[in-house]
Amino acid sequence: MAKKLNITPLHDRVIVKPAPAEEKTAGGIIIPDTAKEKPQRGTVVAAGPGKKDEPLTVKSGDTVLYGKYSGTEITIEGQDYLIMRESDILAIV
Repeated sequence: MAKKLNITPLHDRVIVKPAPAEEKTAGGIIIPDTAKEKPQRGTVVAAGPGKKDEPLTVKSGDTVLYGKYSGTEITIEGQDYLIMRESDILAIV
């Protein structure tokens, strides 16, 4: 798990650290950088308090699946993260 971030998301927003992109296929073929797909799985590192009448269902440490074009990419202390609404998260794995 990454060290504690000095940033707190507001309302129903969460910060997700994307999983690394796949390097090889199941058959052992190495995927070049130009053909790698953006991962759709990651770990929640920070979560906001939720909306007034709707508490968040995800918490720090959860592994989640999210949409392909969900969230905004940000860089904090040299690490890449995504910040997104909880509604962009499809499932907890």
